[in-house]
Amino acid sequence: MNYLIISTLLFIPALIIIYWVHHQYHLDIVVTHAPPPISAPLVSVCIPARNEENNIRRCVEAVLGQDYPNLEVIVLDDRSTDATLTQLKEIATRDSRLIPISGSDLPEGWAGKPHALYQASAIARGQWLCFVDADTFLAPNALSSVYAKAIETQADLFTIMTKQILGSFWERTVMPLVMTALSVGFSPRKVNDPSRRDAVANGQFIFIKRSIYDLIGGHEKIKDQIVEDKALSENVKWNGHRLVVADGMQAVSTRMYTSLETMWEGWTKNIYLGLRDHLSLLLLGAFGATLALIAALFLPVWPLLGLIWYLNGGGWMGGAVIVEALFVWGYLIYIRSIVAKKMEISRWYSLTTPLGAGVFAAMMLTSAWKVVSGQGVTWRGRKYHPN
Repeated sequence: MNYLIISTLLFIPALIIIYWVHHQYHLDIVVTHAPPPISAPLVSVCIPARNEENNIRRCVEAVLGQDYPNLEVIVLDDRSTDATLTQLKEIATRDSRLIPISGSDLPEGWAGKPHALYQASAIARGQWLCFVDADTFLAPNALSSVYAKAIETQADLFTIMTKQILGSFWERTVMPLVMTALSVGFSPRKVNDPSRRDAVANGQFIFIKRSIYDLIGGHEKIKDQIVEDKALSENVKWNGHRLVVADGMQAVSTRMYTSLETMWEGWTKNIYLGLRDHLSLLLLGAFGATLALIAALFLPVWPLLGLIWYLNGGGWMGGAVIVEALFVWGYLIYIRSIVAKKMEISRWYSLTTPLGAGVFAAMMLTSAWKVVSGQGVTWRGRKYHPN
């Protein structure tokens, strides 16, 4: 009877937690196709690039292929040691709208990406600035559609969640779980509510009025912030300006990582930088890692334990444990299959949930340990230490 009681005590919270975790992400504002505006203000697309030879051509050519009629593209080569700058110069010979810049050495007190965007924005002439990561790719109507929605929502800073391109097994196993975890930490409805202080932006694509950018001090104001997108969004919203986060998956896509190794390095860095200054997020991260470990380690053996008990005289109570375990499994696989479909990968990847949860938990715990122990992280050849 004790085994059945324990199973039932796990059964009900498990269903509640699975439901709650998967119902926190509400992107009510959606970027849909819009024609090029008749009166189009100049948009300056600013792209930071550090060792991006595998992405930069596709990224830049997608921006240059926009149907938006009035734009310039400024790419800041951030001391790359690969062919990034060579590719940029070659493209620039064919399209004068592209302005490649060789970045200066990183000054003391600056983080890499804020310094790169500070340099790019310094020569930008547009009424709107559009910050785009080098691993992000725009559909031909992306700028026109984003501009229309930004005007419609009266946004001062308009940012979007991009479609994630998932090519490898590990991307499809881990990334959907990471994106679900992020949805728990940041509610779009709260961010879009002017009465709340919640603020976040996706650095892969940020569209901001130049006048507002200058008014809040731009990237110079947040020069030491590694999570510069969130810091920028806070400066906008907390100074009384309109911040909007939207679903931009129809217009923009991103290929963040291409292997387990790069995913581990990138997300461990991201999680670390997000947790190091926020005790509440550190505790939430520890809670999330615990849930992920439970999913990774206990869920697969729960029905097996019930079966063993049933075969060893557990009777109807052993059968009840099997039913409870399989019901939780079925509900989890069903809801993860919905996530998989939305991310345009096979629903069969829902079956890799325990494996992905284990990897995610390991990344969370590694990052939390780096925070607690005072270690730093390395990203693209630069070492970031605790503040």
